[in-house]
Amino acid sequence: MADEDDDSRPPSGRWPLRLERARPSPRRLVSPGTDSVIRHEQAPATPRVAFPVRRVAEPVRPAPGDGAPLRQHMVDRLRQAGCRDEAVLAVMARVPRHLFVDAALQGQAYEDTSLPIGLGQTISKPSVVARMIELLRERPGGPALCRVLEIGSGCGYQAAVLAGLAERVISIERLRGLHERALARLAPMALANLQLVYGDGRLGHAPAAPFDAIIAAAGGHALPPAWLEQLARGGRLVAPVHDAALKSQVLMVVDRLADGSIVQRIHEPVRFVPLESGISEFGHS
Repeated sequence: MADEDDDSRPPSGRWPLRLERARPSPRRLVSPGTDSVIRHEQAPATPRVAFPVRRVAEPVRPAPGDGAPLRQHMVDRLRQAGCRDEAVLAVMARVPRHLFVDAALQGQAYEDTSLPIGLGQTISKPSVVARMIELLRERPGGPALCRVLEIGSGCGYQAAVLAGLAERVISIERLRGLHERALARLAPMALANLQLVYGDGRLGHAPAAPFDAIIAAAGGHALPPAWLEQLARGGRLVAPVHDAALKSQVLMVVDRLADGSIVQRIHEPVRFVPLESGISEFGHS
C-alpha cells in the first residue's frame, strides 16, 4: 500500500504548498449517514494541546558501509527540494531504505521513485514519505508524537521512519504476505516502539486510540469514519482521497482542534493504490 510513481507536481513546481497556503474544500469527507461533523473553514491560530512528551526510542543507527552516503545524498536532494523538517530528514538519513526492497532493486533504493515490493504494491517515493510525515508533525498539538497509526504497512519502510519520530507506532496491513515480509525486514532493527498488525486498516485500531497522528498509504472516495473517531484532539490525519472534481487523488489533511471540531484542507495531487476493506491471505507462505 503505497504511492504509485507519477509525474504529478504541485502548481508552483516547488516543494508542495505549506498548510497555511492550502485552501479548505467544501467536499464531504466521510461516508453518508455518519455523525461526524466537519467544519469547512480556515482554521484559527493553531491551539496548543498538552500532550505528554516522553523519551522517544533510540533511532535506527546503520552500520558502516550500508549505503549511508547514498542516503545522505537522498536527504540533501529532499532538503534542496524544500523539505524543512530536519528531524524527518535526520531519521531518513539513518533508515536503510535499500533493505526494504528486493536485491535486484537496491541500486535504485535512494532515487526519488516508487519501487515494486510485490503483491501489486509499491514503496513510496522518499519525497512522498518526507512530505506526509512533515505534514503530520505540523499538527495543532505540536510536532511531538506520542501515538501514531499507519494504515498500510507495505514493506515497513515508512513505519521504520515513523518509529524514529514517535513514542509509539502501530502499523496495519491487510495483505498477510506483505505483513509477514515487513515483520521479517523490521525484525533486525529491534524497534521496541513499533507494532505491526495484520488487519483491516479501514477500521483503524481502537484498542490504542486516540492517536496524535494517522497516516494512510492508500486512498478511497471518503475517509473511513473510524479514522476520524480515533483521532485525538490536537491530532492530524494525512491521507490520499479521491477528488471528484479533479478526477484524481489529492492529499487531504484533517485536523481535530482542541474544541473537538474538525477542519480539512486539500493539498497537491497524488497517486496511491486504492483503499480496500477486509483482510487477505494473498501472498501468505
